[in-house]
Amino acid sequence: MNNLSHALLMANGVRGAWRSRATALIETTRDLAVATRSAPLLALTHGQPATPTTLGKELAVFVARWERQLAHIDRQEYLGKCNGATGTFGAHLIAYPDAPWEEISRGFVEGLGLTYAPLTTQIEPHDWIAETCHGLIRFGQVTLDFARDMWTYISRGVLRQRTVAGEVGSSTMPHKVNP
Repeated sequence: MNNLSHALLMANGVRGAWRSRATALIETTRDLAVATRSAPLLALTHGQPATPTTLGKELAVFVARWERQLAHIDRQEYLGKCNGATGTFGAHLIAYPDAPWEEISRGFVEGLGLTYAPLTTQIEPHDWIAETCHGLIRFGQVTLDFARDMWTYISRGVLRQRTVAGEVGSSTMPHKVNP
C-alpha cells in the first residue's frame, strides 16, 4: 500500500502546490511579454551583439518553453498497484478464489485517482517517478535559462532591479541590490 500513498503524495504535490507556482510564473512572464512586446532589445548570439528583437518576444520564448514542459507534466500518469506481494493476487485468491481481483484492484486504484499498473512484481516499478522527475528537471532547466538571461540583461544594464524597502541585497554592502 505504500506505493499508493507515495503516488498520491507525488501526484498531489505536482498537480497542486508545484503546478500552481509554475502556472503563476508562466502567467506573470506572459503578462510581461505582452506589456513589452514593442520594447526594443539588442539580441545576442554567442554573447555578441546580433540583430534587434523585442523584450516581449524574448520573454515569450520562455513562456512557450515552459508551457511545452508543463503539458508533458500534466499528461504524466501516477501509477499504483494492489495485486499482492508478488503481483499475482496470490493471497487474494486463497482468501476469496471467486472474486474478480483484477477488476476490484483496478477499481480501487483508479478510485484513488491513480492509473492502475496491472503487471508488477513485489513493487510497482516506479518508472513513472523517473518520468515525473525528468519533466520537472526540464521545466527547471527552462527556469535556469530564464534566470541566466535575466541576470545577463541586468548585468549589461538592459534591465534594472527595483529596490524594495527593507530588503538587503548584499550581506556586506546593504546599499547594493543583487540579481
